[in-house]
Amino acid sequence: MTTSEPLARLAAELDFIGRRLQVVSQELQHAQLAAPAPAPMHQPMPAPMPVPMHQPMPVPPQMAPPPQAAWPQPQPTYVPPPPLPERLGREGAGSKLVAWIGGSVTLLGIVLLMVLAVQRGWLGPEPRVLVGGGLGLALIAGGLWVHRNPAGRSGAYALAATGIAVLYLDVAAATSLYDLMSQWAGLLVALVVAGGGLLLSARWNAQFIAVWVIIGCALCDPFLTHGFTPLLVSFLVVLQIGAMPVQLVRSWPSLALVAGVPPVLASLLTTSFTLRTGGEPLQTAGAALASTIVGVTIAVVITLRDQRDQSSPVILLATAPIAALVAGFALTRPEAAWLAAIVAALMLVVVLCDRWLTVPVTVTAAVLGSVAMVDATVNALSGPTQAITLLGESLVLALAADLARHRAALLASLLSGVFGLLWALSVVKPATLVVFLSGANMSVDGIATGLLMTGVAIAIPLVGYRLDVIGSPTSKAGPWIVAGVVMLYGAAATVLTTALLISPDRSGFVFGHTVITVSWTVAAIALLLRGIRSAALRAVGLVLVGASVLKLVLFDLAALDGLARVIAFLAAGLLLLLAGTRYARLVQHGGVITDESRGVTNQLPD
Repeated sequence: MTTSEPLARLAAELDFIGRRLQVVSQELQHAQLAAPAPAPMHQPMPAPMPVPMHQPMPVPPQMAPPPQAAWPQPQPTYVPPPPLPERLGREGAGSKLVAWIGGSVTLLGIVLLMVLAVQRGWLGPEPRVLVGGGLGLALIAGGLWVHRNPAGRSGAYALAATGIAVLYLDVAAATSLYDLMSQWAGLLVALVVAGGGLLLSARWNAQFIAVWVIIGCALCDPFLTHGFTPLLVSFLVVLQIGAMPVQLVRSWPSLALVAGVPPVLASLLTTSFTLRTGGEPLQTAGAALASTIVGVTIAVVITLRDQRDQSSPVILLATAPIAALVAGFALTRPEAAWLAAIVAALMLVVVLCDRWLTVPVTVTAAVLGSVAMVDATVNALSGPTQAITLLGESLVLALAADLARHRAALLASLLSGVFGLLWALSVVKPATLVVFLSGANMSVDGIATGLLMTGVAIAIPLVGYRLDVIGSPTSKAGPWIVAGVVMLYGAAATVLTTALLISPDRSGFVFGHTVITVSWTVAAIALLLRGIRSAALRAVGLVLVGASVLKLVLFDLAALDGLARVIAFLAAGLLLLLAGTRYARLVQHGGVITDESRGVTNQLPD
């Protein structure tokens, strides 16, 4: 202990005593001012009342101790940590550092000895395993013996951690290097060793033991499992499972991250080696899926255990599915589709448990579930069916979000809709508004894609408005404008594709655009008339009127010709003229207009 720490504590105590004396002085002054004036000297003082010996003397009110809240509470004094050289120079710091360095060197030496024994043929497989197991048990026993003396706790921690890691790696070597046990038996024994050993760290309340064991085993395991293989991922997953009881007992967030990251990294590297060398893709995918399931489960359990920890479960939940989704690249398309579907179903279960989970965890699960669902759809289908299915999934999710009042489902619907829209524009290529017969898909697929685009563009903002995710068109116009553009494009593509299917020539193109212009105008009039009672509908109707006029001036005037151009202009103009007249008469004769389409209405005077 340095001389600065006692001086800092002494200064804090003296400051506290000074403040207490100041408060006592102020209260004595108040008591003196409130006391009655003393009697004159010529008046006789009243005789005091006799007090029985068996009764205590009453305490005057002004002498009563002040309430506890009146005393100032001592403020914590921040003492900056000493510099690193000073901490290393403290008594006992060197022994801790030397002990843990010795444990690390010992662990690496054991691993090198096992590998070298295989290469040189020293002893036999059974004696090697027995020697490693005996050394691990001896180190753990030594740690338990030293731990009885409080002065040797740091050495006990290092001894026990080294022994646990040696036992775990000895089981890995017996399974992978020497083939003394089947893989399932080796993984089961490793789980017992990891779980029991890490529980010792929870009993001693020494988090560093568990962290050191996991990091040491994760770094040394590849030397014993012939590199990055599915067996390596399995052993790291077992290590992660063994750390779960410790996390439940002690709630150590850093331990969850330390145990959750190595299986994901090992799975990614294993998939990479499988793609390069042509290994066993099914085993690689199985190990990756196990890593994903365990990681997601631990993230949920940690959240249920302590919802104050916001970062660790989100990081685990965001990284765990990556292992399985990337492993799909080593599989065939049907196999990858099934793997992604399992991940999507797992994320769906997490989303449905939002009542007991935090919002960041639920949102993360919704995002990853959408990605997994898109991956499964793309791998399972091909061609225009992919875009149609993605848009259909988005529409179903939007309706489910509205029925269940579930915002995470709405987020999944939005992500699926965006992927479906991009896929439709790149694969299906529905008939565009400005290019005639330039790669357009003039088929039933194009019509279905356009209809689903329109439905998704209508459903998502409406459900978002009902769930209070976005505001009304008059207050938050951005999302509604984007949805309106997609809706107009989908509806126009549907009409134009249908016209081109009927007449795949210039006449079909002209007829389709005439119908589009007239239909936009009719829809704008309907919204305006309905907008007598809704400010939001009025706003949408006016925007649609503007879009119709722009299309007439910028496109129809140049692209159409002859009778089609005349029909488009006359029909749109007459409809807008009649609608404007009717709209004005309704407003003047006592229509009811809502303020923000939120249930607040204002009755217009007659």
